Amino acid sequence: MSDDRLISLQKIAGNVSRETADRLELFEQQFRRWSARINLAAVSQLDNLWARHILDSAQLARFAPETVRWLDIGSGGGFPGAVLAILLRDRSSFHIDLVESNRKKAAFLKTTLADCPSVRVHPVRIEQAYTLVESPEIVTARALAPLPNLLGLAAPWLANGALGLFHKGRDYASEIEEAGDAWRFDLVEHRSMVDREGRILEIRNLRAR
Repeated sequence: MSDDRLISLQKIAGNVSRETADRLELFEQQFRRWSARINLAAVSQLDNLWARHILDSAQLARFAPETVRWLDIGSGGGFPGAVLAILLRDRSSFHIDLVESNRKKAAFLKTTLADCPSVRVHPVRIEQAYTLVESPEIVTARALAPLPNLLGLAAPWLANGALGLFHKGRDYASEIEEAGDAWRFDLVEHRSMVDREGRILEIRNLRAR
């Protein structure tokens, strides 16, 4: 791990040890190897994998510093779920569930996170995970679905008191407006530390209209 990379990670995610940073760099290497076989990401995205995906995911570690029960839905290649699993693995009582229905991607997550005892990967559809993951404190998702649909998928957890932290891009404002037709919620918009046009949407108290 170069000093520049470590500094960039600490700027985004807070106090991160070099050992943890090295684990993230190993995950990056494994991602590249697996992606060549099972298409975890487009080739064009691999050139800037560290900043575009890893650092973008890592910024969530600054939220709710005392929270220990996390859930990532539609985990795909592990962003943000796998990154959070590595960053927060030493937090006391920390646990994260990753839900990914694609069996090949789920196998990648299980293999690369095998040494993280605080991780459980569920190779099922999100709707099938409602009874498997009953009481997360935080639900995350990145590049999964437009906000109205995303809130519908996360509703059983958010309506039960969980906090949603959702990455959104330049069209976030129109997605928020559209979601308001079907849902009521408390919202805080956080400017992304990685993407100038992106936002992290912090959503609480979800209820249907």
